[in-house]
Amino acid sequence: MPSLFRFIFVCAMIAGTIYGAMVALVTFVEPTEREVTIRIPSERVNPQP
Repeated sequence: MPSLFRFIFVCAMIAGTIYGAMVALVTFVEPTEREVTIRIPSERVNPQP
């Protein structure tokens, strides 16, 4: 039984670390906005029959 508790404790610590890292990313990282342009060849827009 002690090995089961140890396993659950290790899994909870790993999950807590991952959750904490995700919260830190959401809190401290600010995404930058930029304009995106994609060129589409005219052959794909107006296909010839």
